[in-house]
Amino acid sequence: MASYPQRIICLTEETTETLYRLGAGDRIVGVSGYTVRPPEARAKPKVSAFLTARFDKIEALEPDLVLAFSDLQADITAELVRRGYTVVTFNQRSVDEIFQMIRMLGGLVGLSDRAEALVAELQSELDAVRASAAALPCRPRVFFEEWDDPLISGIRWVDELIEIAGGTCLFPELRAAALAKDRIVPPDRVREAAPDIVFASWCGKKVRPERIASRPGWDVVPAVRHGRIHEIKSTYILQPGPASLTEGVRQLHQHIRDAAQA
Repeated sequence: MASYPQRIICLTEETTETLYRLGAGDRIVGVSGYTVRPPEARAKPKVSAFLTARFDKIEALEPDLVLAFSDLQADITAELVRRGYTVVTFNQRSVDEIFQMIRMLGGLVGLSDRAEALVAELQSELDAVRASAAALPCRPRVFFEEWDDPLISGIRWVDELIEIAGGTCLFPELRAAALAKDRIVPPDRVREAAPDIVFASWCGKKVRPERIASRPGWDVVPAVRHGRIHEIKSTYILQPGPASLTEGVRQLHQHIRDAAQA
């Protein structure tokens, strides 16, 4: 019998990408239908959306470990536990907790050394972005919207990455709220805060910058006046794993740098 799990199902993308980066992608037998990274993972059997799962498909794949994320998947994981499966649910909400998730996942699959190396690599990349941001002539004011109706401000790791990338977050007091309903912001409050940049990432829905620009009274918002409304795909920034710490923060930094140097 193997000492560590050999047939793993990942119900969200960040654990899939992390396992591939640890060299354990071959152990994954099922993934979320939203999986994008790495591209080769798309060939794996799709067993779930974010809030629903195909229990018959999961059962047929005979997993010895199922990996999930957050309270939003609590109903799925409860049912899997009732069916006798081993389930580990992560709940990382900050950059440090993303690193913790990577280390914990490395331990679960017997690859702790590789996990430490991956954490060091990702930390080094963030340090490089932070150093570049420190050289900017100013720190633009940034609003990140995770949803448009109601308007929801970004979760904690997104705010932290904006600051690493050289921006100033409009509502830092909201970042600790784990639930989206606790990060709802009235559009007028955002208008009054006058962001220099608006980032938008509407999970499962294409961002329409013209819709943002046409909100009542937003014609005076600097981000609107200067055409600085930018979409960042949810797979790059709302995935609390390697993607957000690499491609996500790079995209944030590029747009923040452009605004600061304009």
